[in-house]
Amino acid sequence: MIETMLLIMDDRRLQTIEQIRQYLVKVTGYSRAQISRLIGQYNRDGELKRKDYRRHRFTSKYTRSDMELLAKTDEFHDYLSGPATRKILEWEYRIYGHEEFRNLSEISVAHLYNLRKRNIRLGLGKLFTKTRPVISRIGERAKPDPKGIPGHIRIDTVHQGGFEGLKGLYHINAVDEVTQWEVIASVERISEAYLVSILAAMLSEFPFVIRGFHSDNGKEFVNYESVLTTHCHMCYFSFGLL
Repeated sequence: MIETMLLIMDDRRLQTIEQIRQYLVKVTGYSRAQISRLIGQYNRDGELKRKDYRRHRFTSKYTRSDMELLAKTDEFHDYLSGPATRKILEWEYRIYGHEEFRNLSEISVAHLYNLRKRNIRLGLGKLFTKTRPVISRIGERAKPDPKGIPGHIRIDTVHQGGFEGLKGLYHINAVDEVTQWEVIASVERISEAYLVSILAAMLSEFPFVIRGFHSDNGKEFVNYESVLTTHCHMCYFSFGLL
Protein backbone atom coordinates (compact mmCIF):
# COMPACT_ATOMS: atom_id res chain seq x y z
CA MET A 1 0.00 0.00 0.00
CA ILE A 2 2.76 2.43 0.93
CA GLU A 3 4.63 1.69 -2.28
CA THR A 4 1.46 2.35 -4.32
CA MET A 5 0.84 5.68 -2.60
CA LEU A 6 4.44 6.72 -3.15
CA LEU A 7 4.15 5.89 -6.87
CA ILE A 8 0.94 7.95 -7.21
CA MET A 9 2.34 10.92 -5.33
CA ASP A 10 5.62 10.66 -7.18
CA ASP A 11 3.73 10.97 -10.45
CA ARG A 12 1.70 13.93 -9.33
CA ARG A 13 4.68 15.76 -7.78
CA LEU A 14 2.23 18.15 -6.16
CA GLN A 15 2.67 17.29 -2.49
CA THR A 16 5.69 17.98 -0.40
CA ILE A 17 7.55 15.18 1.37
CA GLU A 18 6.11 16.32 4.69
CA GLN A 19 2.57 16.14 3.36
CA ILE A 20 3.25 12.64 2.01
CA ARG A 21 4.65 11.56 5.34
CA GLN A 22 1.69 12.94 7.31
CA TYR A 23 -0.79 11.30 4.96
CA LEU A 24 0.89 7.87 5.18
CA VAL A 25 1.09 8.06 8.98
CA LYS A 26 -2.65 8.75 9.09
CA VAL A 27 -3.84 6.01 6.70
CA THR A 28 -1.40 3.22 7.67
CA GLY A 29 -1.18 3.65 11.45
CA TYR A 30 2.62 3.39 11.29
CA SER A 31 4.76 5.70 13.39
CA ARG A 32 6.55 8.65 11.86
CA ALA A 33 9.90 6.90 12.25
CA GLN A 34 8.66 3.79 10.42
CA ILE A 35 7.26 5.85 7.53
CA SER A 36 10.51 7.79 7.24
CA ARG A 37 12.48 4.53 7.07
CA LEU A 38 10.17 3.10 4.38
CA ILE A 39 10.35 6.30 2.31
CA GLY A 40 14.13 6.20 2.52
CA GLN A 41 14.10 2.55 1.42
CA TYR A 42 11.83 3.43 -1.53
CA ASN A 43 14.07 6.30 -2.61
CA ARG A 44 17.13 4.06 -2.36
CA ASP A 45 15.82 0.86 -3.99
CA GLY A 46 12.89 2.11 -6.03
CA GLU A 47 10.57 -0.46 -4.41
CA LEU A 48 9.42 -1.87 -1.09
CA LYS A 49 9.73 -5.61 -0.41
CA ARG A 50 8.60 -7.58 2.60
CA LYS A 51 11.50 -9.34 4.24
CA ASP A 52 11.03 -12.98 5.13
CA TYR A 53 11.49 -13.63 8.83
CA ARG A 54 14.27 -16.07 9.59
CA ARG A 55 14.50 -17.25 13.13
CA HIS A 56 18.00 -17.46 14.50
CA ARG A 57 18.98 -21.03 15.30
CA PHE A 58 22.10 -22.11 17.11
CA THR A 59 24.11 -24.86 15.55
CA SER A 60 23.47 -28.24 17.13
CA LYS A 61 26.52 -29.56 18.94
CA TYR A 62 25.16 -33.03 19.61
CA THR A 63 24.16 -35.13 16.63
CA ARG A 64 21.70 -37.99 16.43
CA SER A 65 24.58 -40.46 16.72
CA ASP A 66 25.53 -38.81 20.05
CA MET A 67 21.94 -39.15 21.24
CA GLU A 68 21.84 -42.81 20.24
CA LEU A 69 25.14 -43.37 22.05
CA LEU A 70 23.72 -41.74 25.19
CA ALA A 71 20.63 -43.94 24.97
CA LYS A 72 22.80 -47.08 24.71
CA THR A 73 24.93 -45.94 27.65
CA ASP A 74 21.83 -45.32 29.78
CA GLU A 75 20.40 -48.70 28.90
CA PHE A 76 23.69 -50.49 29.63
CA HIS A 77 24.13 -48.82 33.03
CA ASP A 78 20.42 -49.03 33.96
CA TYR A 79 19.72 -45.27 33.82
CA LEU A 80 21.92 -43.81 36.53
CA SER A 81 21.64 -40.24 37.79
CA GLY A 82 22.80 -37.34 35.64
CA PRO A 83 26.13 -36.68 37.45
CA ALA A 84 27.02 -40.40 37.47
CA THR A 85 26.22 -40.79 33.76
CA ARG A 86 28.22 -37.66 32.89
CA LYS A 87 31.26 -39.08 34.72
CA ILE A 88 30.93 -42.36 32.77
CA LEU A 89 30.84 -40.45 29.47
CA GLU A 90 33.95 -38.50 30.47
CA TRP A 91 35.85 -41.64 31.46
CA GLU A 92 34.89 -43.41 28.24
CA TYR A 93 36.79 -40.77 26.27
CA ARG A 94 39.55 -39.57 28.60
CA ILE A 95 40.53 -42.87 30.24
CA TYR A 96 39.46 -45.58 27.79
CA GLY A 97 40.10 -43.55 24.64
CA HIS A 98 36.78 -44.21 22.89
CA GLU A 99 36.69 -41.48 20.24
CA GLU A 100 32.91 -41.67 19.73
CA PHE A 101 32.46 -40.21 23.23
CA ARG A 102 34.38 -37.00 22.43
CA ASN A 103 31.31 -34.74 22.24
CA LEU A 104 29.47 -36.36 25.11
CA SER A 105 32.51 -36.21 27.39
CA GLU A 106 32.05 -32.44 27.75
CA ILE A 107 28.29 -32.39 28.20
CA SER A 108 26.82 -30.68 31.25
CA VAL A 109 24.48 -32.50 33.60
CA ALA A 110 21.59 -30.15 32.72
CA HIS A 111 22.00 -30.70 28.98
CA LEU A 112 22.32 -34.44 29.54
CA TYR A 113 18.81 -34.43 30.97
CA ASN A 114 17.64 -32.40 27.95
CA LEU A 115 19.04 -35.02 25.58
CA ARG A 116 17.34 -37.76 27.58
CA LYS A 117 13.99 -36.01 27.10
CA ARG A 118 14.64 -35.71 23.36
CA ASN A 119 15.57 -39.39 23.23
CA ILE A 120 12.23 -40.26 24.79
CA ARG A 121 10.37 -38.13 22.23
CA LEU A 122 12.33 -39.72 19.37
CA GLY A 123 11.81 -43.22 20.74
CA LEU A 124 15.49 -43.77 21.54
CA GLY A 125 15.11 -43.93 25.32
CA LYS A 126 12.74 -45.24 27.95
CA LEU A 127 10.12 -43.30 29.83
CA PHE A 128 9.95 -43.71 33.60
CA THR A 129 7.07 -42.45 35.72
CA LYS A 130 7.35 -41.59 39.38
CA THR A 131 5.93 -44.02 41.88
CA ARG A 132 2.41 -43.02 42.80
CA PRO A 133 1.33 -43.56 46.40
CA VAL A 134 -1.38 -46.13 46.88
CA ILE A 135 -4.36 -44.64 48.63
CA SER A 136 -5.83 -47.20 50.99
CA ARG A 137 -9.36 -46.33 51.94
CA ILE A 138 -10.05 -47.22 55.56
CA GLY A 139 -13.78 -47.56 55.78
CA GLU A 140 -16.46 -46.27 53.48
CA ARG A 141 -18.69 -43.26 53.99
CA ALA A 142 -22.09 -44.91 53.66
CA LYS A 143 -25.28 -45.65 55.53
CA PRO A 144 -25.47 -49.24 56.86
CA ASP A 145 -28.10 -51.46 55.26
CA PRO A 146 -28.58 -54.63 57.40
CA LYS A 147 -31.59 -55.88 55.35
CA GLY A 148 -33.10 -57.31 58.54
CA ILE A 149 -30.10 -59.53 59.31
CA PRO A 150 -28.46 -59.27 62.78
CA GLY A 151 -24.74 -58.62 63.03
CA HIS A 152 -24.49 -54.99 61.87
CA ILE A 153 -23.05 -53.03 64.79
CA ARG A 154 -23.21 -49.30 65.42
CA ILE A 155 -20.39 -48.23 67.73
CA ASP A 156 -19.74 -44.86 69.33
CA THR A 157 -17.96 -43.23 72.28
CA VAL A 158 -19.18 -40.66 74.81
CA HIS A 159 -16.90 -38.71 77.14
CA GLN A 160 -18.20 -38.52 80.69
CA GLY A 161 -16.55 -35.19 81.42
CA GLY A 162 -14.01 -34.07 83.97
CA PHE A 163 -14.32 -33.58 87.71
CA GLU A 164 -12.09 -31.40 89.91
CA GLY A 165 -9.38 -31.26 87.25
CA LEU A 166 -9.43 -34.98 86.55
CA LYS A 167 -10.41 -36.23 83.11
CA GLY A 168 -13.43 -38.53 83.09
CA LEU A 169 -13.99 -41.90 81.49
CA TYR A 170 -14.94 -42.72 77.92
CA HIS A 171 -18.02 -44.90 77.51
CA ILE A 172 -18.15 -47.15 74.43
CA ASN A 173 -21.59 -48.13 73.23
CA ALA A 174 -22.09 -50.92 70.65
CA VAL A 175 -25.62 -51.68 69.42
CA ASP A 176 -26.85 -54.18 66.85
CA GLU A 177 -28.95 -52.53 64.12
CA VAL A 178 -31.66 -55.21 64.02
CA THR A 179 -31.94 -56.84 67.44
CA GLN A 180 -30.80 -53.75 69.43
CA TRP A 181 -28.51 -56.03 71.46
CA GLU A 182 -26.28 -53.57 73.33
CA VAL A 183 -22.86 -53.90 74.92
CA ILE A 184 -21.38 -51.05 76.95
CA ALA A 185 -17.83 -50.64 78.26
CA SER A 186 -15.74 -47.85 79.76
CA VAL A 187 -12.09 -46.96 79.26
CA GLU A 188 -9.80 -44.41 80.80
CA ARG A 189 -8.38 -43.12 77.51
CA ILE A 190 -8.92 -43.48 73.78
CA SER A 191 -5.63 -45.15 72.85
CA GLU A 192 -4.36 -48.49 71.60
CA ALA A 193 -3.39 -49.65 75.09
CA TYR A 194 -7.01 -49.37 76.23
CA LEU A 195 -9.12 -49.91 73.10
CA VAL A 196 -7.64 -53.10 71.62
CA SER A 197 -8.48 -55.36 74.52
CA ILE A 198 -11.83 -53.76 75.37
CA LEU A 199 -13.10 -53.91 71.77
CA ALA A 200 -12.22 -57.59 71.53
CA ALA A 201 -14.07 -58.28 74.81
CA MET A 202 -17.14 -56.30 73.71
CA LEU A 203 -17.47 -58.04 70.34
CA SER A 204 -17.23 -61.46 71.94
CA GLU A 205 -20.42 -60.64 73.91
CA PHE A 206 -22.64 -60.59 70.80
CA PRO A 207 -24.47 -63.94 70.34
CA PHE A 208 -24.47 -63.84 66.53
CA VAL A 209 -22.09 -63.50 63.62
CA ILE A 210 -20.86 -59.94 63.19
CA ARG A 211 -21.12 -58.78 59.59
CA GLY A 212 -20.18 -55.11 59.74
CA PHE A 213 -19.44 -52.00 61.76
CA HIS A 214 -20.55 -48.40 61.51
CA SER A 215 -19.26 -45.43 63.48
CA ASP A 216 -19.82 -41.70 63.30
CA ASN A 217 -17.50 -39.21 61.59
CA GLY A 218 -15.05 -39.47 64.45
CA LYS A 219 -11.94 -41.45 63.56
CA GLU A 220 -11.25 -43.08 66.94
CA PHE A 221 -12.12 -46.53 65.56
CA VAL A 222 -10.50 -46.22 62.13
CA ASN A 223 -7.04 -47.16 63.40
CA TYR A 224 -8.51 -50.25 65.07
CA GLU A 225 -10.32 -51.62 62.02
CA SER A 226 -8.08 -54.69 62.13
CA VAL A 227 -9.24 -55.44 65.67
CA LEU A 228 -12.89 -55.16 64.61
CA THR A 229 -12.54 -57.24 61.45
CA THR A 230 -10.75 -60.12 63.22
CA HIS A 231 -14.10 -60.98 64.83
CA CYS A 232 -16.00 -61.40 61.56
CA HIS A 233 -15.51 -62.72 58.05
CA MET A 234 -16.27 -60.68 54.90
CA CYS A 235 -17.55 -57.76 56.98
CA TYR A 236 -17.42 -54.05 56.12
CA PHE A 237 -16.41 -50.94 58.02
CA SER A 238 -18.34 -47.75 57.29
CA PHE A 239 -18.68 -44.35 58.91
CA GLY A 240 -21.05 -41.41 58.73
CA LEU A 241 -23.80 -39.84 60.76
CA LEU A 242 -25.29 -42.10 63.38
